[in-house]
Amino acid sequence: MEKVNNSLPPEVEIDTPAKFYIIIMAVRKRNQLNQTSNNAIQTQSEKKKLARKSESKDKKTGDSENAFNFTLTSKAVILILAIAITVIHRNHVYGMFERERHFSHLSNLERELAFRTEMGLYYSYYKTIITAPTVVQGLYSVMYDNITEYPLTINVLKRFNLYPEVALGIIYRTYSSFCETFGIKNKMCWTVNRGKDLSPVQSCEGLGEPTYFYVEVVFWLSGIMMGTLFLFGTFLSCSPYGGILTVLSFFYNHGEATRVMWTPPLRESFAFPVLVIQIFLVTICLRIRNPGYKHSAFISIATISFMLPWQFAQFALLTQTVAVFGTYVLGYTDSHKIKVILYGLLIGLLVSYLALFGNEMLLTSFFASCLLTVLIIVNLEPVIEKIRFRIIIIAIQGILLITGTVGCKILVSKFLKTADDAHIGEIFRSKFGDFKNFHTMLYTCAKEFDFMEPETPVKLSKTLLLPTVCIVVCFAVLKVSHLSYQIWTIDRSHYSDNRKEDGKNMRLKPNAEIVYNLFQCAAFTLMAIMIMRLKLFMTPHLCLITSMLASKKIFGWIGSREKQLVLVTIIAAGMTYQGVTNLQHQWSIMGEYSNVPLEELVDWINAKTSKNAVFAGPMPTMATVKLTTLRPIVNHPHYEDAGLRERTKKVYSMYSRKPAEELKHLMKEMQVNYVILEDSWCNRRSKPGCQMAEIWDLEDTKNRGKEPLCSILQRDPKPYFKTVFKNAVYSVLKPIK
Repeated sequence: MEKVNNSLPPEVEIDTPAKFYIIIMAVRKRNQLNQTSNNAIQTQSEKKKLARKSESKDKKTGDSENAFNFTLTSKAVILILAIAITVIHRNHVYGMFERERHFSHLSNLERELAFRTEMGLYYSYYKTIITAPTVVQGLYSVMYDNITEYPLTINVLKRFNLYPEVALGIIYRTYSSFCETFGIKNKMCWTVNRGKDLSPVQSCEGLGEPTYFYVEVVFWLSGIMMGTLFLFGTFLSCSPYGGILTVLSFFYNHGEATRVMWTPPLRESFAFPVLVIQIFLVTICLRIRNPGYKHSAFISIATISFMLPWQFAQFALLTQTVAVFGTYVLGYTDSHKIKVILYGLLIGLLVSYLALFGNEMLLTSFFASCLLTVLIIVNLEPVIEKIRFRIIIIAIQGILLITGTVGCKILVSKFLKTADDAHIGEIFRSKFGDFKNFHTMLYTCAKEFDFMEPETPVKLSKTLLLPTVCIVVCFAVLKVSHLSYQIWTIDRSHYSDNRKEDGKNMRLKPNAEIVYNLFQCAAFTLMAIMIMRLKLFMTPHLCLITSMLASKKIFGWIGSREKQLVLVTIIAAGMTYQGVTNLQHQWSIMGEYSNVPLEELVDWINAKTSKNAVFAGPMPTMATVKLTTLRPIVNHPHYEDAGLRERTKKVYSMYSRKPAEELKHLMKEMQVNYVILEDSWCNRRSKPGCQMAEIWDLEDTKNRGKEPLCSILQRDPKPYFKTVFKNAVYSVLKPIK
């Protein structure tokens, strides 16, 4: 029988993970050679000894998933800390929300007026569900809606990702019925004297108040997100100190990490907490040695819960698919593990597509195309792995990923004949080229869709978040690269005679969960650089990466555990200097919501117009009109639909240099009874080229140089319109027949 030499060249020095890897490979080789021998019992005994030896080394160094096996007491303490952090963060965001608006003392109308732009649109459907005679009638109203894009009837549950509002509406109705049945008082009301010649209003506080119930759920979700980040950081670093460092980093950079305290109804408020859980599940799947398809089920549930509330979920999941594929290409995970994750994502995508009534944007997304392409590449592994050189394999897989994703995206879009997401490509063309049109300018002129502000890296550096992440990333890359090189050297020395076995060996490199999270953080950072609004992905993940400062696996070279914890404490203390200042600034923000001109407009509409009167105007104002007056509108802030973009462009002719007669013709064509003209939209200019008239000049070249139509209408709207309402901010014009 051939004798296997398991010894190593004396000049090769390796660390514990590599030793563990070598032992597994040696045992596998030995088992292959001993299959026909009569020494099976002896071989099994040797395997058990080696397994015990490797297990012992893992526990000492924290280099396996078993290192997360804390004692029962430790687990209890960690769970209590997670719950405490959840409550603390919920109170933190609610406190800022209350202080900034004095929300508890606003009337119901003022609270609704405070939900501007998309927030008001989304909240209006929650209001529809809770005010309908029955739940079924409420669902019918949102599935067959002829108020949002009059005169069209649309399924807003399909278009606007409204499952959170539907779920909350049903839960609120159930809660209210329960309280009413058992005589439980669920709110307190009082009269608030507003002064300044304003009439007194009734203000109610408690879960029985619809707005309170809504925002409470949002803030508790935010609290759960923070508790999950603590558990995530603890898991990733195999130390609760890593979780604490993650939480401190988030609090100290709170203004750069979330905006839930200012904009509760936005889709991200419901979706991002679920994304944190979903990424946590993927990380767990990458760490454990043999995940099963029950892990696919958990990932799919989290993916569905992430995709249903938010139309932008596809972009985060695209980066996740690429990041997981990167760990596979570099040999940190095998085809079984990546299939477990990919099948979870695929099930999540298909169920979301069905739950959103066949929303074509999901099938035509880059995420769907990339997911399909990666699945094909992984299943082609037996063919691709026959190639001799690893660098060629990586190049082929990269080329297949890019060409397959783009090609599939183009084919599916043409087959389904949809252009709803065409504006996404146009936005990127405008950012990196000289392409401009009306729609891309509306996006790129908005601050949140611009490139990341130069102040952001400065702010993150002052709290030491960015420097700490750079240090962690450098040492993590060095650690992972050094270990990969050792394994490659050993494979080359000992298994070069067996190409098939060598290919399998390359799929067993440790630290897949670390590599994945580094890739994911890099992807989120790139997204944030291109679109400032997406900082909400980047900053929390940067906070998560800091947890690895407490990882013995990466920073074990420092020496004893005590020395490493001293370093963690010093870094945390350095973060605290600026971090506490940031928190004090947030706590000092005081205000009281008041928007008298908008309130006057709403009161006039409710009192002076019929319930069937159709309105057109600026997108944010239209959301408020729909929410507070229930009047039909022709445009709104949800700009992701191609048809809606064209409708809005017609309405925004009022801010062009076109003649008033043309605007009147367009409004008649859209069956509009009243046009709301907001003065600030006529003159405001966020940056050069972003005044509404300047945006129109890109396409309406024949009218360049003329006076903006909005200025003319403000001065004298005749003979095509007449002013029926006017205050300091708003004018309501009615087309003259």
